[in-house]
Amino acid sequence: MFKYNIRGENIEITDAIRAYAEKKINKVEHYFNSADARALINMRVYSNHDAKVEVTLLLPSLTIHAEETTQDLYGSIDLVVDKLERQIRKYKTKINRKMRKVKLPQYQVEDVAIEENEDIQPFDIVRTKKFNLKPMDSEEAILQMNMLGHNFYIFEDSETNGTSIVYKRKDGRYGLISVNED
Repeated sequence: MFKYNIRGENIEITDAIRAYAEKKINKVEHYFNSADARALINMRVYSNHDAKVEVTLLLPSLTIHAEETTQDLYGSIDLVVDKLERQIRKYKTKINRKMRKVKLPQYQVEDVAIEENEDIQPFDIVRTKKFNLKPMDSEEAILQMNMLGHNFYIFEDSETNGTSIVYKRKDGRYGLISVNED
């Protein structure tokens, strides 16, 4: 059962919205066996009435993220859940193979502190994230990066116990940076 954290920006999260989001996201719950799963949901309504829904599923050894924007909040929820299901089905075989091959430890994602400032200077940091690195190999790091829709991913290399970064190159292939911690 997911533990939900639902936030609204420029919208009040009513009981009806909360119930609808939880009911829809519960559709993907059967893919996972973890009692320690969390669903972070952020809903934002813009001045042009677009509704953006971002969902991050935090599992002991996996993070999945999807977001959708439409003119209808409920439509955005439906589409983001469809996107999550497609991602999960796409990578299910690889994930299951990795989980059987290596028992990965649990990790904690710390609270995200976000500060927004309209007078942004060229080097102002407007968002900070803190997280613990998970031990994994580069193949799993690429899988995680793709599932999150990011261009890079930082992880603890399970082979070297050092910090590494995988990134997507402009030619569509991947690069690996190993950080020297000497």
